[in-house]
Amino acid sequence: MASRGSAQPARMFRRGLFHRRLAIIFGLQLLALVIACLMGFYDVAPVSAVLVLIVIISVLAWLAARRQWAPVSRLAQAVSDWDEQSPDLIGWRPDELPRRTDADVATLASSLYGFANRIAGYNQRERNFTRDASHELRSPLTVIKMSADMLADDPMLGEFGQRSVQRIKRSTREMEALVEALLILARESDNGLTEEDFIVNDVIRHELPDVLDMLEGRPITLELEEPARFMLHGSPRVFAVLCWQLIRNACQQAEGGTVVVAVMPGVVTVTHRGEMMAPSAAVNRHGFELAIAQRISERFHWPLELQTREGRRHIARIRFPDSTPVAA
Repeated sequence: MASRGSAQPARMFRRGLFHRRLAIIFGLQLLALVIACLMGFYDVAPVSAVLVLIVIISVLAWLAARRQWAPVSRLAQAVSDWDEQSPDLIGWRPDELPRRTDADVATLASSLYGFANRIAGYNQRERNFTRDASHELRSPLTVIKMSADMLADDPMLGEFGQRSVQRIKRSTREMEALVEALLILARESDNGLTEEDFIVNDVIRHELPDVLDMLEGRPITLELEEPARFMLHGSPRVFAVLCWQLIRNACQQAEGGTVVVAVMPGVVTVTHRGEMMAPSAAVNRHGFELAIAQRISERFHWPLELQTREGRRHIARIRFPDSTPVAA
């Protein structure tokens, strides 16, 4: 489609008009300069008049060349002023260009016009997807959570049923975190996300109950260590999703023990202490969470470091270059 759109202006407009016009301008300038020099050489006009005439000829040639370059300048200004949310480059539709437009300029305008429409269509599809996915995925999850809570309160439900309900609730919370992460990554930019100053310790504490619910029934404990407190400017929801993915990954690859979340100056670490899963099983049960966490860290410029120490002890460390210390 792009090749057909580029070829169309070439058939509608004359190629090489810009070069021919420039050749005419500079040819006339050269002729005028030769005539002025001959007038001075044969004393037809005084030297001062010849110099003034040469300056006037040069200025007129420059103005004429500038006028020929004006369509390119206007096109550059239109691209500079273009809003990517708009499906159009105003005044640069291929069928709105003057017939005397050079074919090269028309081809460039047509290509940019098509590119602008594709970008606007992409943005529209992105907004539709994030809006529809947010509604269509979150609504069923909310229904599942409410139904699971009602079942958990049923006194007639046996022990086996209670365990099943807890697994449903745990999986639902994991799915909510996953949907949240995917919707964040689906956006071209972070538009629509609330940015504010927040204390990371408070956000982590707010997420701990959901993490503890996810760990219910498993021999894994969760600890929060706070040697420091610091503040960030950004989306607290994005930060919470990033931490959730790292904690979930640590829990997925562990058979038991303790997952420690530590807040240090400008750094948050997630470490597992205790019994680790067999290497083959760990490979099968983790990796997706780390991939999401890595993409979020790259997107928001929060470097993520992964280390493996003795005894297959895994440490995930997130650095926040723009953090601000907060007094305890």
